[in-house]
Amino acid sequence: QVQLVESGGGLVQPGGSLRLSCEASGNIFAINTMGWYRQAPGKQRDLVATMSSGGKTEYADSVKGRFAISRDNTKNTVNLQADSLKPEDTGVYYCTIRNYWSDFVWGDFWGQGTQVTVSS
Repeated sequence: QVQLVESGGGLVQPGGSLRLSCEASGNIFAINTMGWYRQAPGKQRDLVATMSSGGKTEYADSVKGRFAISRDNTKNTVNLQADSLKPEDTGVYYCTIRNYWSDFVWGDFWGQGTQVTVSS
């Protein structure tokens, strides 16, 4: 099995910053994409940012210029630096990875989520 453990959520005032971290462990062979999604109350889970094993990034339009994703392939970790936070950034943030065991066998895994609340 693969386990993802997130940390770094919390309560922050508008304009503040948070750094989310996620570490993958277990039956990992070759991680391709690592990323973060978020789910606001009553809404679907949406992409925040992803990064491929080659370093290609994708960001939601709403966070471009404010959030930065990074990863350490030697430690199987992915981080999300969230700056200039807005109340609409509030939600549960989920870490996700896509792990390949062969060219045709892969799986997507999710963390348990970490709450981020942006409020004064």
